[in-house]
Amino acid sequence: MPLSSRYRPEPRFFDLGEEYGDAVQAADFPQTILRFRNDRAAATVGLETLTDAEWIAHFGRFEPLPGQPGPVAMRYHGHQFRTYNPDLGDGRGFLSAQLRETFGAQTASDHVGSDGTSSGRLLDLGTKGSGTTPWSRTADGRLTLKGGVREVLAAGMLEAQGVPTSRAFSLIETGEALERGDEPSPTRSAVLVRLSHSHIRFGTFQRAAFFGRPDMIETLIEHARSLYHPEVAQGDVPAFLSAVVEASARLTARWVAAGFVHGVLNTDNLNVTGESFDYGPWRFLPYYEPGFTAAYFDQTGLYAFARQPEAVFWALTQLGGALKLAADAEPLTEALNGFGPAYIRHLRAVFLERLGVKSLGEAADQRLLDSTLALQRERGEAIRWEPLFHDWFGGFASSARALAGPRAKAWQGKVFDNFRFALFEHEPDRPERLENPVFARPDPEEMLIDEVEAIWAAVAEGDDWTPFHDKLARLDAIRRARFSV
Repeated sequence: MPLSSRYRPEPRFFDLGEEYGDAVQAADFPQTILRFRNDRAAATVGLETLTDAEWIAHFGRFEPLPGQPGPVAMRYHGHQFRTYNPDLGDGRGFLSAQLRETFGAQTASDHVGSDGTSSGRLLDLGTKGSGTTPWSRTADGRLTLKGGVREVLAAGMLEAQGVPTSRAFSLIETGEALERGDEPSPTRSAVLVRLSHSHIRFGTFQRAAFFGRPDMIETLIEHARSLYHPEVAQGDVPAFLSAVVEASARLTARWVAAGFVHGVLNTDNLNVTGESFDYGPWRFLPYYEPGFTAAYFDQTGLYAFARQPEAVFWALTQLGGALKLAADAEPLTEALNGFGPAYIRHLRAVFLERLGVKSLGEAADQRLLDSTLALQRERGEAIRWEPLFHDWFGGFASSARALAGPRAKAWQGKVFDNFRFALFEHEPDRPERLENPVFARPDPEEMLIDEVEAIWAAVAEGDDWTPFHDKLARLDAIRRARFSV
């Protein structure tokens, strides 16, 4: 079947040359069973016309798409839990293709980019579990099927919440029995493909700095500036860093508003576009708990829920340190200092968005942010994180619905009165959205660990994919209810 006329290949990373990546081949898997294909995402890049057989050929056996030179394992370093590791790089994945986002019949509300725009972006098709590379070290280069299922669910929930995220594009079961120390083994295997707005990591710059290569730093800056932050003037390194700081602050604020804990905020897991990707030990908050962690190995809580802004800022300072090979330290420091104000500004904006109300100005918006967090803190387990935003979406327009719902008894007391006063100051934003059936449901869609495990259990015990696909359908309904125009 011919590709859509909207397919626009543009393999720009490959132009950087051999110092930035290594040509590789995908593993030869014993099976390729298609478990998930994201046709909505595929339609944004002209790949929705592929038959299932063609899909498997390109995303299970990794036959190159037209105009694409073939897979490359990207080279990078990074701080892992603040310990520098020069032995990183794509160890079980590669950059498969790059192409332009065009949408076609899709509406702009179907996906909003990390900079608030929605079309024309350069996107990557990157893999996870596609086999060994020169950077695999002693690992097997594979992905468990459970890990793939979890990544699809995480990306779906984050997109429904308006968080800039990579989109799970394809999940194919590969028929291998894997041994893992942190889950029952042998376990089933898979290869995942994600559609992401750049895999240029902070650690990509750190690697060039590690080798003392200002020429490589300057090449990377110009590559990333021209493709992802073209509003920045050529050669203006501090402005480039400011753009990355702004995008990272927006991402972090949206994680927090979604009650999301990434789990592993190492410098190789943060990129220049401020779009999150690579979901390993993620979690969503059950209720307000600043010290809530996602990774069992995060013994000190370094990447706990409330420490994520600190973690992202620390990672940005490492990026700034690498950029000192191409610019003076003082303007870079000034750019980094913009993170705090940008984070608070974005946090105010996203809390208003999550509550479905309009801005009334900085002071009133801050009152609403503070009172919302105070109510989450005071009620804790009584209401959980997500139900508050479900019950009170639309502000005053949801009063009758919230006060007659299953949490009616929680909506009382002084702290709640402060929240309600601050909320009712703000006009509802597009209150017609409340007519959507998702707001008539007594409870919101959540993504707590018990449900994730139940979805996986259905697959593991009975090869029943119905709960998985049903969950994704409900998440898409939430996304459309909140963001479609």
